[in-house]
Amino acid sequence: MTEMWLLPHDDPRTQLSFGVGEKGTLTTSLEHHRLTLRLKCEDLTPEQMGTRSVPPSDLSLLGMVQHMARVEHRWFRLTLGGDAGGQRLYEDGTGGFSDISPTEEGVDAAWLTWRTEVEHARRVWDDWPEAELIVGLPDGQGGTVSVRDMAVHMVEEYARHMGHVDLLRECLDGRTGR
Repeated sequence: MTEMWLLPHDDPRTQLSFGVGEKGTLTTSLEHHRLTLRLKCEDLTPEQMGTRSVPPSDLSLLGMVQHMARVEHRWFRLTLGGDAGGQRLYEDGTGGFSDISPTEEGVDAAWLTWRTEVEHARRVWDDWPEAELIVGLPDGQGGTVSVRDMAVHMVEEYARHMGHVDLLRECLDGRTGR
């Protein structure tokens, strides 16, 4: 078993900060988890990215990248960004987990989509001066959600799935940590 642990001064992830305010804390935590996803998927082949390594689950690291792109898209582009009429991502009924293409092109496309949605999310999030604002829900759901609750949900979504990512990676090649 190979460990992926890094010394704190070698870890590229943003360290949690104190005294940066509510929005800064949420931003730092979200960025930490985004980078963790990238780090956990480093040095893998397309075939490994597409391997469903924890049977009977259909989860794979590639499916996780697609799912997180979909989540970023839903909350930051459609909800916070107000693009209610925009195209939906990975509408396969499984949130992007099942319909994967474990080829070099498929993996590159998934990462490009994820990076595009993360970059868009950062721009939209940076435009909001306060985390207390209320926005309407998309998809004709009616109702509203606070921007604070949305950001906390995003941190929870990443944190929950990073546990899955840890197991998927360990089952692929034994690497743990980080």
